[in-house]
Amino acid sequence: MESNDVEEEEFEFSRNYFLAKELGTSSKKSACKLSDINIVDEQELRDAYANLEPKHDREINDLINSYKKSYSEWVFILRCGFGLLMYGFGSKKFLIEDFASSALTDYSVVVINGYLQQIHLKQVVITLAELLWDQLKMHGKTTWENAPKNQQPFNTKSMDDLIAFLDGPHLEDKECFVCVVVHNIDGPSLRDSDTQQYLARIAACSHIRVVASIDHVNAPLLWDKKMVHTQFNWYWLHVPTFAPYNIEGTFFPLILAHSGSAQTVKTASIVLQSLTPNAQSVFKVVAEHQLAHPNEEGMPLNNLYTICRERFLVSSQITLNAHLTEFKDHELVKTRRNSDGQDCIYIPLTSEALEKLVQEISH
Repeated sequence: MESNDVEEEEFEFSRNYFLAKELGTSSKKSACKLSDINIVDEQELRDAYANLEPKHDREINDLINSYKKSYSEWVFILRCGFGLLMYGFGSKKFLIEDFASSALTDYSVVVINGYLQQIHLKQVVITLAELLWDQLKMHGKTTWENAPKNQQPFNTKSMDDLIAFLDGPHLEDKECFVCVVVHNIDGPSLRDSDTQQYLARIAACSHIRVVASIDHVNAPLLWDKKMVHTQFNWYWLHVPTFAPYNIEGTFFPLILAHSGSAQTVKTASIVLQSLTPNAQSVFKVVAEHQLAHPNEEGMPLNNLYTICRERFLVSSQITLNAHLTEFKDHELVKTRRNSDGQDCIYIPLTSEALEKLVQEISH
């Protein structure tokens, strides 16, 4: 009797299942579309987020301050040849920058903001080579193959040559190194395999130490066993801060929001304020020309170089190119050819937005 009841139950369940499937397929489908959703303006959404009252500020600050007692230990780990990889919930940008500014004062530090949409990695490596060159000069050892004594020919070198220089046996003193800080090494501009391979090769150089953070749950999948244990040589640090991702989130489009020009101005302003005063002044030259000549296709690069030289903003074409590369990486400017065949540079903003941007960076 019991077995018959069980069979009957199973049959009834199966029958109901198929009946439900039939009813489901015969019912009318919804005519609603995603495009019918009334999407709010991105700036309106960000303003609403900005007006949210922060919670647990005191506890967050106490937590971040509690990590300061570990700074000396972290420096020791770097000196032993390891790389520091910080993970845990919350933005680690302030923590890492505080560590670098207070505990790494004896070393040169280069910062890579991995949360940006685009990064020129070769320019970063050139900067590393130049800083190491300066340290070698301080130690009285500046020869590097056929390099001129009073010149740094790094702009003409390939990535392989630059990495070979960073890994060269220039000094027996292992204390001579340049520290690379990478905020969000798992960021959108650094996630591809080639970039990660280059970062791993850079981290493996004898005169380089890396301090990085990750936030993506799948970040460890970016690396193989060799990269983790041999090249990056990570020392994993669990340092949850529970701090909001205010700066990192600025560079990501919000879901269900239209991007507005006001937000573009705000993002560009944050990027420009993080650059050197000379770089900001070069950008202002381009902006002023574009506002004065709104009908032109852009500012010819030759004219830009001449004006920047006259105002003592750059000392050479190489310096100007470095600034322009930085602008392009942050998508602040674009290039095109005008009707005369000249290479021109322009800022992809409306005149109104550009005026607001110039006012913001002039304060």
